[in-house]
Amino acid sequence: MAAPGTVAALSQYRSAYAQATAEVSPHRQIAMLLDGAVDRLNMARGCMLGGDLPRKLALMSSAMAIVDYLRLCLDLPRGGEIAANLAALYQYMSNRLLKANLDNDAEAVGEVVGLLNQIRSGWEGIAGV
Repeated sequence: MAAPGTVAALSQYRSAYAQATAEVSPHRQIAMLLDGAVDRLNMARGCMLGGDLPRKLALMSSAMAIVDYLRLCLDLPRGGEIAANLAALYQYMSNRLLKANLDNDAEAVGEVVGLLNQIRSGWEGIAGV
């Protein structure tokens, strides 16, 4: 059983987190996810080059989860061709990252970082994030 202070702190954290995320627009949340994936992939690339495989695995797994989440959040019926193209691109990135993770291919990770940065640039133009 957790100490009473721990339970109160956890409750306070949950309340603050819920309030903070409620104040962030959905558009900004997607931008933050894109940034998070890029940051993790850049760190994973460094780990690949530096030989830190355990940290690389954790970073790659986290980045791959973000890319999958971005794909799953697409509203295909309402998003039309743009959403379908993004879904295909996210799927390509997921496949590329899986293989890059297995092969320790820093160049392939760099390719996905470039693609995510292109999406992020377009996303900025939509609402000036």
